[in-house]
Amino acid sequence: MTAQIELSQVNKHYGAYHALKDINLTIEKGSFVALVGPSGCGKSTLLRSLAGLEKITAGRLTIAGAEMTAVPPRKRDIAMVFQSYALYPHMTVEENLIYPLRMRGVSKTNAKAKAQEVAGFTGLSGLLTRYPRQLSGGQRQRVAMGRAVIRSPKAFLFDEPLSNLDAALRVSMRKEIRALHDRLGATSVYVTHDQIEAMTMADHVVVMRDGVIEQQGAPLTLYDRPENRFVAGFIGSPAMNFIAARAVDGASIALDLPGQPVIAVDRKGAAPLAPGQAVTAGLRPEHLRIVDGESGSDHQAFTLPVRLIESTGSLTYLSLGDTGDISLVEHGREHLRPGDRLTLTIDPGLVHLFDPETGRRV
Repeated sequence: MTAQIELSQVNKHYGAYHALKDINLTIEKGSFVALVGPSGCGKSTLLRSLAGLEKITAGRLTIAGAEMTAVPPRKRDIAMVFQSYALYPHMTVEENLIYPLRMRGVSKTNAKAKAQEVAGFTGLSGLLTRYPRQLSGGQRQRVAMGRAVIRSPKAFLFDEPLSNLDAALRVSMRKEIRALHDRLGATSVYVTHDQIEAMTMADHVVVMRDGVIEQQGAPLTLYDRPENRFVAGFIGSPAMNFIAARAVDGASIALDLPGQPVIAVDRKGAAPLAPGQAVTAGLRPEHLRIVDGESGSDHQAFTLPVRLIESTGSLTYLSLGDTGDISLVEHGREHLRPGDRLTLTIDPGLVHLFDPETGRRV
């Protein structure tokens, strides 16, 4: 694959505040990359630095092989779609679409023909004479995307474009954005705080915290093998359960739960644990299995009381333990009551272990 965007040792300072710290990132041509993390992690600053809206303090940026570190935004040949849509209210949909081309000197006839083409595959053909105030939120977002697409830029940058939409429309629009990306064979960089959006839309996910890239890779790689406790807790919904534990031997741990239950862990490819070694066990809610008491006695299992039950019909979310801080997800409807005790087990290969001090994967 050919690199379309490359950042090398990129740093950004706002006075004494260090917003981006030694960012190294390669974005392949035609890929869909999501930048994800909590508020203030630096993802929007990184996107704005790609666009040229923020000046990089140190480091190097190239786009399509050309040095862009000090190049002004209008000469970078990228298109940005904002959360606020940023449409011209006094212009019709068609006028909003053709404006970028007219600014480049494209004739009105050719610009209108291109607008008709873009409107056809963005679902705007019947809306070209309307004004932004006459459109729904989803329609306005389509106009904003159409205005970006019409320029055929080297890359598309999306800055939380779905944040203003309701939940149902967000699901619909993220499918449309991904379909548009695939249709165009575009290079897209998408900023979101929603890890579900990142996981379902992107080929490559970059998880950020405090201006640092914590981990990057394919979505399921981050889910299956998080490199640290932060990524493990951020990727996946509901969030991973974290339980203090100590190693019993090289391949089993005792959880810090009533009765100190012992469970097996798969250390294939990793060093065996040292007896007595302190670890944090990560158990995903969807990986815990309910077993009956007799089955539990034949397995390494543990028992917890039910504190809260939340049923959505297809799924049941259970909060377990005396404080309700351990989550479990079951398909279907569980006929349980608060106070019931459940015996649980988990496949040894699905147990994640982290260093309690550094948070790194053990």
